[in-house]
Amino acid sequence: MTLAVMVFLDLSLGGATRLTGSGLSITEWQPIVGVLPPLNEADWRQAFAKYQEIPQYQRINSGMHLDAFKVIFWWEWAHRLLGRLIGAAALLPLLYFLAARQIAPRLLVKLAFLVLLGALEGAVGWYMVNSGLADRVDVSQYRLALHLALALAIFGVLIATARGGSEAGSARRGSGSAAVIVALVFLQSVLGALVAGLKAGLSHNTWPLMDGRIVPAGLGIMEPWYKNMFENAMTVQFDHRLAAYALLLATLWHAWRMAPSGEVRIRPGALLLAAAALAQTSLGVLTLLAHVPLPLALAHQSGAAAVFGLAVWHLHSVRHAG
Repeated sequence: MTLAVMVFLDLSLGGATRLTGSGLSITEWQPIVGVLPPLNEADWRQAFAKYQEIPQYQRINSGMHLDAFKVIFWWEWAHRLLGRLIGAAALLPLLYFLAARQIAPRLLVKLAFLVLLGALEGAVGWYMVNSGLADRVDVSQYRLALHLALALAIFGVLIATARGGSEAGSARRGSGSAAVIVALVFLQSVLGALVAGLKAGLSHNTWPLMDGRIVPAGLGIMEPWYKNMFENAMTVQFDHRLAAYALLLATLWHAWRMAPSGEVRIRPGALLLAAAALAQTSLGVLTLLAHVPLPLALAHQSGAAAVFGLAVWHLHSVRHAG
């Protein structure tokens, strides 16, 4: 659970890094040496000189002073440092308890899988950053979505593993709809990453209509048609809205369905999940109408991870009730 909290914090920090435009401030991947930030003025000027070579600086931040560079550098450095700390907090105790023969074989497989997922997440993070160092002024929205999706998967697996229990009883009443909610929150979060990657929230800042219509014109103007789902900012925002409505309705229906349940752990969890989905949807609308101010955007991105964690926790409660 400590690891799950750390991953949640790094998800939030990653969102802040993206929203402040800090993700390309460190142009190298040095897993060991990179733990230390610049320690003197010469180091800072060297790091800044490397940033000045990439398109983001040349096309957007030309003329940036060293002090402004330090601000974006610290966001990215903190995000990477916390990722390294998560890796150490996972691997070192695992090796200790493995040497002490205190880990059951079945659990060992799960823990080893989590460590591998964490290592993959680090590689995907650099794969994402690398997409913005040559021909773009930002990172690929595809790689951003992949990075977030993998982080959420790690977060969910950590919660499920920490809670333990066998898979017996997974077919009990309500487990199917609870699993659908987990999938919907995951999908909605990935769509949110596409929105962030395309900066789609900075346009069409009206609700509930877009461009004065329920279904705006221009949703399918790209060819081939499927590119609209990933590269058309209007379509991506529209899909994000639809998924939010579907998720909210699913949580409300699930809460109503679980209300007669005799399990005291299930009813409050279902109601809490529905309330969290309602709060997150409302926060998303406020963020859009306010033209994505940083505090609201940060709260909305962290809220997505929180709702996902609640959904995974609730699914486990339903499957292992009693």
